Amino acid sequence: MPLKLKLQEVKNMYIVDTLNNLIHQTAFFNLEPGNYAMIVVALVFLLLAIKFGFEPLLLVPIAFGMLLVNIYPDIMAPYGDGGAGGGLLYYFYKLDEWAILPSLIFMGVGAMTDFGPLIANPKSFLLGAAAQFGIFAAYFGAIFLGFNDKAAAAISIIGGADGPTSIFLAGKLGQTTLMGPIAVAAYSYMALVPIIQPPIMKLFTTEKERKIKMGQLRPVSKLEKILFPIVVTIVVSLILPTTAPLVGMLMLGNLFRESGVVRQLTDTASNALMYIVVIILGTSVGATTSAEAFLNMATIKIVILGLAAFIFGTAAGVLFGKLMCVVTKGKVNPLIGSAGVSAVPMAARVSQKVGAEADPTNFLLMHAMGPNVAGVIGTAVAAGTFMAVFGVF
Repeated sequence: MPLKLKLQEVKNMYIVDTLNNLIHQTAFFNLEPGNYAMIVVALVFLLLAIKFGFEPLLLVPIAFGMLLVNIYPDIMAPYGDGGAGGGLLYYFYKLDEWAILPSLIFMGVGAMTDFGPLIANPKSFLLGAAAQFGIFAAYFGAIFLGFNDKAAAAISIIGGADGPTSIFLAGKLGQTTLMGPIAVAAYSYMALVPIIQPPIMKLFTTEKERKIKMGQLRPVSKLEKILFPIVVTIVVSLILPTTAPLVGMLMLGNLFRESGVVRQLTDTASNALMYIVVIILGTSVGATTSAEAFLNMATIKIVILGLAAFIFGTAAGVLFGKLMCVVTKGKVNPLIGSAGVSAVPMAARVSQKVGAEADPTNFLLMHAMGPNVAGVIGTAVAAGTFMAVFGVF
């Protein structure tokens, strides 16, 4: 064979091999049916967030992380023993696992939250506590379904509709393999509060109860607002030290807000820092939902348990609200009890919306904010209680 033809053949083979390698480097040759299923789920989440406005700040980064990891799984590849660098979202995820991002989220929430309604009406603490029954319902349900005690505790926080606390507790209890499904379930139910809660609220209340107008809350002094985060931190941390990271950061953010002397810190904690943390937390949580990690029986159980617990917590809050309505001779609208779950301020807005449907002149938002912020504290205390029970610090 002439040398020229041989060189041409070698060149052709090189081109074919190169093209073949390039084609096989595309995702099409590496994805399983489960990956395509999770891509569809991610697109549905994006649709809910962008078109229908279901908590886009949560669902957009979560859905995009889900999309990325199911197209390019190596984006979550761990740091290799041989010195190979890990994937980008793996390093984001380590901040979840080390409980750094959930604590920073709590600081941002504190900087954005007015605890005035809770201070003005301390009985709101009881409504916030009642809604935490969903946590314990999920715990015993998880035990019944075969999860070990630590896994059950991590799953149970979904009942409070509290994504950051779910991630925090799962990391502290060493349940990292379940962190993805737990976090996605918790954040999904937080985003779907406007869909899940209203039917339950209407089921357990009469139209007459939904029309109850509550009296004006008393004015809260600046001194009370400054002392509240300091006193809560001291009391709660002394009784249950394991709650210090979450409750401490929540109250630190609120002290920034109420002190009035660190406006730059307040603005940073409630805006720039908060949204940076949401981006990193959301994408890393979404990236834990690879098909092989997410599409299994344990995930299905977690999703069902979370929904059942969230429904149970909402119902418990409303029923306790009905009890308070009876005790106070009609001065408490039972709808505000549903706001005792930790989804701030979504749950309070839902209480306002359902109340306004019964009577457009009824304004429940500020009354519902009391149980709502009490629920945030209650969920953190529940997480700290589990940590103390299992001897985790």
